[in-house]
Amino acid sequence: PEMTERTMREIIEPTVRGMANLGAPFAGILFAGLMITESGPKLIEYNTRFGDPECQVLMMRLKDDLLVLLNAAVDGQLAHMSIRWSDETALTVVMAARGYPGTPEKGSVIRGLDEAERDGAQIFHAGTAINGGALVANGGRVLNVTALGKSVGEAQAKAYAAIGHIDWPQGFYRHDIGWQAVAREKTGA
Repeated sequence: PEMTERTMREIIEPTVRGMANLGAPFAGILFAGLMITESGPKLIEYNTRFGDPECQVLMMRLKDDLLVLLNAAVDGQLAHMSIRWSDETALTVVMAARGYPGTPEKGSVIRGLDEAERDGAQIFHAGTAINGGALVANGGRVLNVTALGKSVGEAQAKAYAAIGHIDWPQGFYRHDIGWQAVAREKTGA
């Protein structure tokens, strides 16, 4: 929460104010690509769209109709909307094809998604195709595995447990997603 508040205060709010001061008030999705450094948040890029993993954790928690909220933003009425969120935490782990971020290997068969989703995880397809009736990798970032939990640690455990059911030897993923938040939960910081 402290880093979020600092990011809003130092990066997002000045940007939005600056656009309004230039006669171009912003309404819509503003995605900030950030790096958190020892000296605080640093802006890498802005996009006027959702990022996939970022959107997926939000959509898993959003209890309201996204289209209604987007229309309210366009009409300048979003501040008057009551947005309802699940109290659960969401976490996404991206599975990528061997070779990513360079030239990813395509065509490797992916199995086990039904089993992976059995305990409530949601698998979002980012770079898949059907070839000869089989699900295959067709890009760099291939699957996004998202899970909900009462804590970051629980969501993380569920996401990685779901990945454990996915049979895709040519795929890889980071094993440290959420580790800082999990550490904070454990220490109460």
